[in-house]
Order: sequence, then C-alpha cells, then structure tokens
Amino acid sequence: MTLPPDLLYTSEHEWLRIEGEHATIGVTAFAAEALGDIVYVALPAVGQTVAAGTPCGELESTKSVSDLYSPVTGEVIEVNDDLAATPESIGTDPYAQGWLFRVRVEELGETLDAAAYADLTRAG
Repeated sequence: MTLPPDLLYTSEHEWLRIEGEHATIGVTAFAAEALGDIVYVALPAVGQTVAAGTPCGELESTKSVSDLYSPVTGEVIEVNDDLAATPESIGTDPYAQGWLFRVRVEELGETLDAAAYADLTRAG
C-alpha cells in the first residue's frame, strides 16, 4: 500500500491534507478496501460544525455501514457532491477524486504521519 507522504492520517482511517486554514478530508485506501464497494455516502452539510474524533457521516458499502469521523474541529465549507452519483470513486481514487469534505480548521485532532499510519495498518 502506497501512502501519499504529504498527508496526515488518523487511527480511524481518514486522511487529511492541510492547505492553510483548510483541510480536505477523505478515507484511506486501506479503509476503502476493507469496506468493499461503497454504494452510498452521507456527509456533513456545508456550514455544519464538526468535532475532531466524533462521527460526522456514514459510508455504506455492500458489506456494512461505517461511521465517518472528522479528524479536525471546524466548519464544513465544501462537500464532494460528485460522490452522490459516483460513490465508488472513494475506492478507486481515494486520495484525489474520492475526497469527502473540506473544513475551515479550528483545531486539529490526533493525527499520524504516513510511516506511523503504515505501522498501524500492518499491526491491525
């Protein structure tokens, strides 16, 4: 599994890309593979405040429904509306087209760098 080294990761298998005061958030390839074929995505609404480490949405696959956790606290400023029609892009391109939402960051939750996240996925 190749992990983009410029991203941060969480133990709940989300990734985030920090760009100034904003963060783009998605789920890792590891999580997408574990979920299987993703068929529905419930994301937080634009304007909603999300809190680091708490559920803010759901990913439904042919196998199960999984909570989506926010890795940051802040206001949602954009969601990937394309996922309504193509939720499978989370599995096929999780670090680009499969992004989930963007947040104006107030506080960063607990994160891991790529090496630490790789160790976590090997251990788990």
